[in-house]
Amino acid sequence: MSPSSLRKAEALGYTAAKVYQAGVPEWQTKDYLLTNPRFVKEAYLDKDIPAVIVDARNVDSSTGGHIKGAVALPPAAAAKLGAKDLPDPKLAAPFIVFDGRGGAESVAVARALIKAGQTNVQVVDGGLIGWQAAGFPIEAGVPAATRIAYAPKPRPGSVPADEFVKLAQNTPADVLILDVRNADEANAGMIKGAILIPDEELAARIKELPKDKRIVTHCASRVRAEMAYHKLKDAGYKAGFLNADIEIAKDGSIKVTPKG
Repeated sequence: MSPSSLRKAEALGYTAAKVYQAGVPEWQTKDYLLTNPRFVKEAYLDKDIPAVIVDARNVDSSTGGHIKGAVALPPAAAAKLGAKDLPDPKLAAPFIVFDGRGGAESVAVARALIKAGQTNVQVVDGGLIGWQAAGFPIEAGVPAATRIAYAPKPRPGSVPADEFVKLAQNTPADVLILDVRNADEANAGMIKGAILIPDEELAARIKELPKDKRIVTHCASRVRAEMAYHKLKDAGYKAGFLNADIEIAKDGSIKVTPKG
């Protein structure tokens, strides 16, 4: 958990809570993240962002209904995956895994994908039941695909790592770098001249930002930065986001790792 979450847990009387200092980028190399149906729909499907949607049930179960574009990959098949069956790990392809109720099948498949070298694996909380409860459509009557395919394409608004590094080192007067991490993350280090507005606060504080500048957002691992980019774009701002992982030292120096 984050330092702020730790403080809240301690205030509630918990004494064994710990802070995971390495953060999300490091965590994703070792385990999956939990996501929710609305985020998957809005961040990937609605924006036609390439992702591998994985139905952790068998093919017969998927025929009764699955998320559009899913590939059927039950745990036994996932355990046999090799490098030739999966996208190059350097692409950091998003894998969105679901089963019937968000249970053991999806977790087993997620961990098999991570063991095979994937570093961007998310499990849908509530599974297909949660997806349908949110009112989102499914495909039924036809089985899910059985072969994993991932074709990355330029993400709207994405700023390449090398361009962002130049902007961070010498920010032009007509550019503003917007840090959308939470305050605990920013306390460890921020880019000189950047402004901090956590993504969850952006909608309420968006008028604090100038419309006469290009705003480039970043977080630790692209996801929040991309969500912030879309909020800014929808509000009429000229914006972009860092399409990469970033580590920022206390002195403001940065290490950027490109994504696919």
